[in-house]
Amino acid sequence: MPCSINNKSNYDISEIKPLVQDMYDFGQKRFGFKKAPTISFVSDRSNHHLLGKTGQYDPNKMEITVFTDNRHRKDMMRSIAHELIHHLQNLDNQFDNSGPTVAGYAQKDPHMRKMEADAYLRGNLYFRDWEDRYKSQHKDIF
Repeated sequence: MPCSINNKSNYDISEIKPLVQDMYDFGQKRFGFKKAPTISFVSDRSNHHLLGKTGQYDPNKMEITVFTDNRHRKDMMRSIAHELIHHLQNLDNQFDNSGPTVAGYAQKDPHMRKMEADAYLRGNLYFRDWEDRYKSQHKDIF
């Protein structure tokens, strides 16, 4: 089951789009997503160039938003892996008893803190495992 990938930015995603789909497919085999999310690449010129938003997940829409401005492709991929773990958490109903994801939610809400820690740990491992597999299967990538 492929995920929907939308480009709502001026960033050319033609090079990264097949990698995103491949990483999603890898996660589908590993985690067994029951439903596919939508992944949207967006531009937000008001986003701070040093400490701005990188990505977010909307559990109601099952949508991952990736902010493209001033980002390296690999960094965007890592953000997607992190947000895909939040998607998995949503499919497991872990968002049911959580508060809104406003500034400071991961510091103030113990349940959300655990979910964020899980997304950092499993998201980074997921990205690393996917990347290592992809590079070993596509040695001509370099």
